[in-house]
Amino acid sequence: MTGSAYEYVVLRCVPRAHREEFLNVGVVLHSQDADLLGAAWHLDADRLRALDPSVDPADLETALRFVDAVCAGDTDAGGEAARGARSHRFGYLKAPRSTVLRPGPVHGGITDDPRACLARLLDVYVR
Repeated sequence: MTGSAYEYVVLRCVPRAHREEFLNVGVVLHSQDADLLGAAWHLDADRLRALDPSVDPADLETALRFVDAVCAGDTDAGGEAARGARSHRFGYLKAPRSTVLRPGPVHGGITDDPRACLARLLDVYVR
């Protein structure tokens, strides 16, 4: 087998859970083989307003920057969630939660270039 195994979650904005509507806004990818935990995200304010005009894109961006900090291991911005091994931090980010920003199901695969794979997944699921 060649390549690096990886797993990922798509990050969803879920402003009103009871309506079961969401907008994909980012991807978190973890590859233990490649020693990588990374996030990529894109906010489309028009699509977000179409989903729910009450959602503040700035608040959602703050939540996504927190995800970036956890991935980077930046405890100043990511707090306790940013401590520990990459696999532990991915475990935190993929855990279900009752907030506007939620992870979808975990998926996986094999790639020769995890960083390029993260960019491709962002294009496929978010843009």
